[in-house]
Amino acid sequence: MAGMRTLFLQAPSFDGYDGGAGARYQMKREVRSFWYPTWLAQPAALVEGSKLIDAPPHGLGMAPVLADVEERDLVVIYTSSPSFASDVKVAAAIKAHKPDIKIGMIGAKVSVDPDGSLKASEAIDFVGRNDFDFTMKDVADGKDWAAIPGLSFRNRDGVIVHNDERAMLHNLDELPFVTPVYKRDLEIKKYYGGYLKHPYISFYTGRGCKSRCTFCLWPQTIGGHRYRTRSVGHVIDELKYCISAFPEVKEYFFDDDTLTDNLPRVEELAREIGKLGITWSCNAKANVPRDTLKVMKENGLRLLLVGYESGNQQILHNIKKGMLVDVARRFTRDCHELGIVIHGTFILGLPGETQETIQETITFAKEINPHTIQISLAAPYPGTFLHKQAMENGWLHDPQHEFLTQDGTQIAPLNYPHLSHTEIFDSVEDFYKRFYFRAPKIASIVGEMIRSPEMMKRRLREGVEFFQFLRTRNEAAN
Repeated sequence: MAGMRTLFLQAPSFDGYDGGAGARYQMKREVRSFWYPTWLAQPAALVEGSKLIDAPPHGLGMAPVLADVEERDLVVIYTSSPSFASDVKVAAAIKAHKPDIKIGMIGAKVSVDPDGSLKASEAIDFVGRNDFDFTMKDVADGKDWAAIPGLSFRNRDGVIVHNDERAMLHNLDELPFVTPVYKRDLEIKKYYGGYLKHPYISFYTGRGCKSRCTFCLWPQTIGGHRYRTRSVGHVIDELKYCISAFPEVKEYFFDDDTLTDNLPRVEELAREIGKLGITWSCNAKANVPRDTLKVMKENGLRLLLVGYESGNQQILHNIKKGMLVDVARRFTRDCHELGIVIHGTFILGLPGETQETIQETITFAKEINPHTIQISLAAPYPGTFLHKQAMENGWLHDPQHEFLTQDGTQIAPLNYPHLSHTEIFDSVEDFYKRFYFRAPKIASIVGEMIRSPEMMKRRLREGVEFFQFLRTRNEAAN
């Protein structure tokens, strides 16, 4: 199997399904958006002669995938808990088309349950656990599977074998840039973020997050709670490559779980980015000091994606967010005063949620007034503490762990004695309407559209998609 011709695949799925690992919640979104498949591009960058197909944003069905498989020895599929059943069907179709091909899966789903994942289908030959980049390289290089750390596989006798863990990668500069893979295999204009300039590029400058949020998937499964970073110089070199390779890009987004986990580093990084004269944005916790925010803003920062989650202090304690509501208020006020745009994300249905706390969060969101918001439903993904709580307390509405409707829209999987999953589901629409259908917010959006014909076209498209999303949710509820 030496020198296996390898395809890295984000499989065909629901129309408009955002399944990339950059998506904290894999689902069909209220406004069409797609994150880059960075967790696939990284091992693809390590494997010479490989190819990456990201089917959903490119509108690809099975026909072009099967055509490409003709020239391959190995397919590596990125999967997630919501998409696993669909991805298994894709693996089976590929195996039926070319029985001798080897198929593996990567992602948090198979990392936390390698045994169950392999038992789900004989079409799956192996899965890569934890930091799987070099594990996939070893497989593609034709190494003996029994000697590859971090690999779980089905041997020739059909017996499932779990090799020892692979040591966590700490020097992330050992990984090659992912953006040359974007250049080679992806159409960057297919990737949208409702709050990001278009076209945009996103990649990671580090892995892991120091926070202990009970619902957050990646730090609890693959990334870990130590923030492992690339050197500033390594990041800057990739940005310089991007500036040359993608002159059309208008914004760079750093998809680290929390780029602001290391304040001295983010200030150093910001100052170096400032020399490049580009616009950038990142994920941040709502506790960044004003002085650091000022450094970031003065060096090209435009927007922060901030996980507020809830406006109720007890819920924040319940999910171990490590955040005070008053600190979040002060942080948001600082951002407004410094001219930093905020896309605020909130989660409904977390432990301790009631009708009263939902109203409190809506009131809080209107008070702090981020430019845009995203409302997600609490999803107890396997491998998280929230999932453990849900199993122990009988909170799961559907014991089959369904996370999506038949068309890929997120459902409310948690059900409490005092708050039904239906009430949680319905509160999302109420939240959006009460936040956006306010005179000041409408005036702000209209003003933005008047100032920019491009923004007018974009907001009108997003408006149509948003109302289609609400209609689809209502149909799903009924």
